[in-house]
Amino acid sequence: MLQTTKIVEEHLDAEIQKLDQMDEDELERLKQRRLEALKKAQQQKQEWLSKGHGEYREIPSERDFFQEVKESKNVVCHFYRDTTFRCQIMDKHLTVLAKKHVETKFLKLNAEKSPFLCERLRIKVIPTLALVKDGKTQDYVVGFTDLGNTDDFTTETLEWRLGCADVINYSGNLMDPPFQSQKKYGTSFTKLEKKTIRGKKYDSDSDDD
Repeated sequence: MLQTTKIVEEHLDAEIQKLDQMDEDELERLKQRRLEALKKAQQQKQEWLSKGHGEYREIPSERDFFQEVKESKNVVCHFYRDTTFRCQIMDKHLTVLAKKHVETKFLKLNAEKSPFLCERLRIKVIPTLALVKDGKTQDYVVGFTDLGNTDDFTTETLEWRLGCADVINYSGNLMDPPFQSQKKYGTSFTKLEKKTIRGKKYDSDSDDD
């Protein structure tokens, strides 16, 4: 701990010394670069918001899916079914992450209304998240297997899984899955009324089938 503190202090001292050695012109150029970077970041955010980022929303059809993924570099699409309890859990987490990760578009699509797309993407288990980069589906989160295999997984665990697929800007440690310590912290959503599921078209990743 002391060694870490010492390193941080030395780094700060070096930065302060560097600033002290700058003349007014150099400081002004540094200020301008930072302002330009902030302006560019704000413009990028506004562009994302104009394309439907920043909220978790449902799209009505398969045709809309192709248009949406064409517009954005990173897309997470939840293939759901109304009668599947675990889809409701996934909805809660995705709503939180959509607001946090504006760089990624978060969508949901009713699997029963998109048979062609489900067949094309080989989606057989509900819920499934299709993780799309540059218009191509690169990865899937099938059921809750990658999320600690529990209904009580945290939002942080799903965030980590999406970070592993590089579909969001993840700031945590990918080598340290949150579900290993999720009992200590995190936001979980399991206080939902369970429903008996009788659908036969898709396999549901739930104990309630």
